[in-house]
Amino acid sequence: MSKLILLLCGVSMFQKYERLPKTVEAVQFTKDNKDMVFNSLTGQYAADFEGGKPILKVTTIHGETAIVRIGDWIIKEPKLGCYYPIKDAIFREGYA
Repeated sequence: MSKLILLLCGVSMFQKYERLPKTVEAVQFTKDNKDMVFNSLTGQYAADFEGGKPILKVTTIHGETAIVRIGDWIIKEPKLGCYYPIKDAIFREGYA
């Protein structure tokens, strides 16, 4: 039995996939444009403060509330009009 387990550990069921190129609509949420970004959103969203700093609460494609902080990017889901935040470093790594 233990030999079988050892043999299966070397075999992976996972395969490698590459993300297809995709064009997205996005805006970075900054101190300078926070009001314009807020006014351009549609759907379910709210402005609030966290530790004295402005944040946005947006509804994702999964119906969950996500927090957008200063410096984060907001990506618009084109078909459903939902949004999701992504950290600046991750956005710059994955999008041009």
